[in-house]
Amino acid sequence: MSRFLVYTAPATGHVLPLVPGLLELRRRGHLVHVRTLPELTGTLREAGLETSALDPAVTGAEVTDYRAKGSAERLHSGQTDLVRRGRFDGPDFDAAVAAFEPDAVLVDAIAYGAQTRAEALPLPSALVLPSVLPWPGRGIPPYGLGLRPRTDALGRVRDAVLWRAVVRMFGKAMLPGLNELRRACGLPEFTSPLDQYGRHDAVLVLTGQPLEYPRTDLPGHIHFVGAQPWDPPAERPAYLDEPGDPWILVTCSTDYQGDEDLAVTAAEALRDQPVRVLITLADAYDTTPLRSGGNIRVERFVPHGHALDHCAAVVSHGGFGIVSKAMAAGVPSVVVPYGRDQPEIARRVTEAGAGVTLRPGKLTPAALRAAVRRARALTPAARAAAATLRAHSGPALFADAAESLVAPKEDGSENPARDGRALAPGG
Repeated sequence: MSRFLVYTAPATGHVLPLVPGLLELRRRGHLVHVRTLPELTGTLREAGLETSALDPAVTGAEVTDYRAKGSAERLHSGQTDLVRRGRFDGPDFDAAVAAFEPDAVLVDAIAYGAQTRAEALPLPSALVLPSVLPWPGRGIPPYGLGLRPRTDALGRVRDAVLWRAVVRMFGKAMLPGLNELRRACGLPEFTSPLDQYGRHDAVLVLTGQPLEYPRTDLPGHIHFVGAQPWDPPAERPAYLDEPGDPWILVTCSTDYQGDEDLAVTAAEALRDQPVRVLITLADAYDTTPLRSGGNIRVERFVPHGHALDHCAAVVSHGGFGIVSKAMAAGVPSVVVPYGRDQPEIARRVTEAGAGVTLRPGKLTPAALRAAVRRARALTPAARAAAATLRAHSGPALFADAAESLVAPKEDGSENPARDGRALAPGG
């Protein structure tokens, strides 16, 4: 039996996908303690996990990318804010380690202070990433641009050039703050933002085909453990089972990013159409005057697993949580990617044939109505994608990868990631 400390970022979409794998670790006899959002501590405790709340300084550190006026500014401000939050999550991570005394730590890949402190500890550590992997490789398009994969000679040149440009762009936003955190821990400075993926014993990526491209040159310490959809237990809303037109689920980000116009546009686009529309606004509920009426039902939140049973399509911002849930359920998506990792996730959906992408700059009621029609026609392909995703997912994959941290190595060696031999190509 081992003691695992799990340190999450203060984002619901980064917490809930961990639950199935963590429960599997508990089932295998390990102790698991999750440091997480205060509002989720009770939910995870009821599910069977030991919890404590993140320090208010961590949850109070705002990510301001929703205020940006363009994609470049959105990228820079978002990454800068996440790294700056590391000044608070690092000390909070130290406090959690002191209180729980773990044998191994699992740290969210965007909790930059915590992952820096974890690297400095004499304990095995893993990054956990509930999203697609920003790592170069043969045939892998440069991260963040949502480009279609290409395997021809021109595609290889494109990828080589743009990967370098993307790494420089992210480096400009992230490296000053990351290296400030590292200097405070006595760690060598990064030369690339991708270096973080080579400094821990393992990286657990909570996705798999077809939400991840096939890879032939992945370092051995990076594990694809598959999507792990999970909703907190909740009573099923009776209205979902009432007879009527099929449901369209429309969701805004649970980690606020100013995407209320998606909900407003969807209501206008689908009002009086032969569908029922369930809109979940999450943190945008208090800033959006949109309310229920006609065939439109507006809620702050509904467990998506309940709604997906009866959905003909999902319209979303492209967050990994809702996209993976929709794909796992075989429901086609319309993805309107506002930023963050969403352009990459949208591209995976379209490449899998499981939905369509509509850029925010082209979001109009007519365009969204047409996109929903196109997505619904892809239902057979979405169901095929669901079968592939399920075949590459499961709590056992997560637990196996986590247990590898504490399993004794036959030759007594350490993971090469710990001494820097697993750095990213060109890093």
